[in-house]
Amino acid sequence: MKQKRIALINDITGFGRCSVAIELPIISALKIQCCPLPTAILSVHTGFENYFFDDYTDKMQNYIDSWKKNDLKFDAIATGFLGSEDQIKIVNKFIEENLESQIMIDPVMGDHGKIYASYNKSMCVKMKELLIYADLVTPNLTEACELLGISYPFEGIISDSKLATMAANIAAQTRGHKVVITGLTIDADDENNISNFVFDNGKINLVTTRKIGIDRSGTGDAFFAVLVGEILNGKNLIDATRLSANFVTRCIAHAEKLNLAWNYGLPFEEFLSELSNKS
Repeated sequence: MKQKRIALINDITGFGRCSVAIELPIISALKIQCCPLPTAILSVHTGFENYFFDDYTDKMQNYIDSWKKNDLKFDAIATGFLGSEDQIKIVNKFIEENLESQIMIDPVMGDHGKIYASYNKSMCVKMKELLIYADLVTPNLTEACELLGISYPFEGIISDSKLATMAANIAAQTRGHKVVITGLTIDADDENNISNFVFDNGKINLVTTRKIGIDRSGTGDAFFAVLVGEILNGKNLIDATRLSANFVTRCIAHAEKLNLAWNYGLPFEEFLSELSNKS
């Protein structure tokens, strides 16, 4: 029996429980070998006032070339935050050379109706080019709108029927036809729940959990890590989404109990054994 292996493309941040710092231990707990490809090194994430940032763009191709020379293959490639057009081009080439892998794209570009300050329209266009290889795409609503070139809905409230159309249109650009639109508010009168819209080759489902407390750093990274890990372990997309949402909800509830600052991320460490024991 062969252990699964995933190439994880994201930044490495020392404090704040985001990106590789939260994804690697979660994926490892699911008994999958996790191999980071850094896009940048940060002391703390950019939600802190003072941070050290080391751009890894100029080193990424040499890093990938070493993997190629050692004939390393991956069951999956998962992408997170990409900080420049050059990085997107490098990742595009890496994926093209490894199309036998499952390709999981988290198109990290913005949130709450706004594109991140580090992004521009040209980068967003380049991000769309990754979709053709994707077996799974996991945008939030802001990113889904950007991928489709449509306006963000008023106050981020959107209907099931509109989501179905959006997800189908994104899926049509991919090879896997699987999309999860994350972190949604479906009903303006119900702010106590948060939903994830699942589209799997035309089949749709809504996975809803209770919304707890404030927005926290690393939430999307934790969700994505559980999702890709569970899929590699053979779960279907709906079950994997439900497991991801429930895991994040438990972590957020614990963060509220500990009264952690939002930028300290999710105290996921105490829940890793739950992932390991059931995988």
